[in-house]
Amino acid sequence: MQVSVENLGKLERKLTVRVPADQYESQVKARLAEVARSVRLKGFRPGKIPPKVIEQRFGSQVRGEAISELIRNSFNEAVGKENLRPAMSPEIDTTGVPTDGQIEYTAKFEVLPEIGTIDVSQLEITKSSASVSDADVDAMIETLRAQRRDWAPVERAAQPGDMALFEYSAQGSDASGGFRHPAEGADRVGTIIGSGAMTTGIEDALIGRATGDTVNAEVDFPADFREPTLASRRAQVEAKLIRLQESKLPEVDETFIRAFGIADGGVEKFRSDVRANLEREFKGMLSARLKNEVVSKLVDAYPQIDLPQGMIDREAQLLAQQAQEQAKQQGQIAPGPEAFTEIARRRVAAGVLVGELARANNIRLDNRRVAETLASFASTYEEPERVVELYQRDPQLMGGLQSRVMEDQVADWIADHAKVTEQTLSFGEAMRPT
Repeated sequence: MQVSVENLGKLERKLTVRVPADQYESQVKARLAEVARSVRLKGFRPGKIPPKVIEQRFGSQVRGEAISELIRNSFNEAVGKENLRPAMSPEIDTTGVPTDGQIEYTAKFEVLPEIGTIDVSQLEITKSSASVSDADVDAMIETLRAQRRDWAPVERAAQPGDMALFEYSAQGSDASGGFRHPAEGADRVGTIIGSGAMTTGIEDALIGRATGDTVNAEVDFPADFREPTLASRRAQVEAKLIRLQESKLPEVDETFIRAFGIADGGVEKFRSDVRANLEREFKGMLSARLKNEVVSKLVDAYPQIDLPQGMIDREAQLLAQQAQEQAKQQGQIAPGPEAFTEIARRRVAAGVLVGELARANNIRLDNRRVAETLASFASTYEEPERVVELYQRDPQLMGGLQSRVMEDQVADWIADHAKVTEQTLSFGEAMRPT
């Protein structure tokens, strides 16, 4: 095999590879022979199909597979020989036809940058710790009760926490002219008073009112209001209270506890399980906090590194696609990939720096930690064993999990070698997104 390398830029490379054609021809012959032995064609006995028929039916496919395998294997050998580290899959150009006893192709690709020694000793990192208290367990149980509450009609005046069903219309004027929503009649909606789901202006106006009452209020609708025609507008709202219900929280008894899959152990076992779930949640959140801070400080410390543009473009495209999917669900329009270039650049920089630290410091994937992470994640589902099996059977899912674990390992390594300040948080503070 003959290999030559051309620098097309700081990170761009062009690899020209020539491989003896007899390697290709021997692969083609071997594959065609294998097809002849195994394929079944109408009118021919197994293993007795003429070579000419095999060539006519399968020759093009076999040659395509053979050239793809030849290029894949020789490319991997060539970049290893030249000590190149491709950032992404190469762009291959070849005729696929042997010439002068050789198969020749070119591969254009970007390589990962040579960063040199990454010094993390001066990074200032805040490492948080927290613990679950009895009060945290009590608060979570109250949340679980609220999630399973029943609603019963009441005839009294409305108060915070009640579920109100009402009809409303909104009318006003702004720079674009007068408007009414809906154009005719009224919309019927429901809200829990005090939740802010239907704007505090309307919900506050309903407090103290009884079923059948009509209220009027001037309301400033927020920019993210559910009805786009009212978002960011001020309007005079008329609302009629149709139905009022109050919540009935379930008792923490055997029936309630059994709903969480706890057949024995009573309240004590239930509280123990709730505590274990909270501890698992905040452990994950603390790990995410540490990783986010470590990666952010690391990227800020190396702002000038050259990065493969293809990786940045791909990341920006993925971010734009995610934004478009979310925007579509909300009836909005998301910006294009160019709006995500800086976020994409930081993500690529983080990946490159973390990968280099792992390589330079011989940080190997901890399979035990992968298994523990998967088990912890799977335990949040009703059938955790099926989740584990799904990951074990899906290389893409498992690969994503392994990448996250490796990032956690590198973040821990950085924290062990950086300037670390310890801080203790309450459970609520630890669970608050940063």
